[in-house]
Amino acid sequence: MPEPLRHNWTISEITEIYSRPVLELVYQAATVHRQNHDPRAIQVSSLLSIKTGGCSEDCKYCSQSSHYETDIQVEPMMEVAEIVARAKSAKESGSGRFCLSTAWRQIPHAEMDNILEIIRSVNELGLEVCATMGMLSQSQARQLKEAGLHTYNHNLDTGKAYYEQIVTTRSYEDRLNTLQNAQEAGLNICSGGILGMGESLEDRLDLLKNLANLRRHPESVPINVLVPVEGTEIRKDPDFSFWDLLRTVATARIMMPQSYVRLSAGRASLGEIEQAFCFFAGANSIFSGDKLLTTKNNEPDQDDRLFNILGLYKSQYGHH
Repeated sequence: MPEPLRHNWTISEITEIYSRPVLELVYQAATVHRQNHDPRAIQVSSLLSIKTGGCSEDCKYCSQSSHYETDIQVEPMMEVAEIVARAKSAKESGSGRFCLSTAWRQIPHAEMDNILEIIRSVNELGLEVCATMGMLSQSQARQLKEAGLHTYNHNLDTGKAYYEQIVTTRSYEDRLNTLQNAQEAGLNICSGGILGMGESLEDRLDLLKNLANLRRHPESVPINVLVPVEGTEIRKDPDFSFWDLLRTVATARIMMPQSYVRLSAGRASLGEIEQAFCFFAGANSIFSGDKLLTTKNNEPDQDDRLFNILGLYKSQYGHH
């Protein structure tokens, strides 16, 4: 029988899980995974930046922040017809979820009608529509839900104590408020973080605690590994290793048994065996497509080959 879901984790409990001998930890996570999911099914999402560059936030890892000199050009919002065409081709290649990303602090009032039209249009294709568009007010969250948005992504990025080393233009509380507004509007939420930014083990465990202690676990938990971008302020931590990623995936799976744990940015740097290990430890969602916003991702035929070797299949939807 699956254990009941918990929302009152302590750092000492999480430390004990994370620090178990790695094969023991992975075996336990795999067991929890099998109690809650089909272990062969991997939920596949596609991500499209529909408004790239020029963001006013100063997230130190982000190529789209206007605070840094990167090779990302500021672009206007894409046309609805082009977005729908891209969503159609993502569906044809096996994606069940289509994520719309915009580089801004919060949805500008002048863009709201356009955003709602885009959500309705993609929703009509029979895809789960996800959006990541910065902070959300309660009324914005309700409007997005009414237009057919399925999931809202807003990452916590890291633990609370380390957060101000990464972002100064909005607070940790702002992020938690956005997640609360999305949940209260009836949206699923997708929230995770980025590893390898120089955070301590305590910061990493605090991130997991803050996600798992939300009043409803995020339906999706993306685990990103920093992909350093020329011009931004943050370099990859040389001490961060694959084993830290694997332990984080396994610990997230044990703490949030029903969530989709998504191997996100940085997956392109993992070999097939490393990815297989993460899938065994409970990762059951990926982004497909050769680009993740502005960073490199695995080619779809590489994913097809790996799925074939491992006997995995793409599950169209992330419903339980």
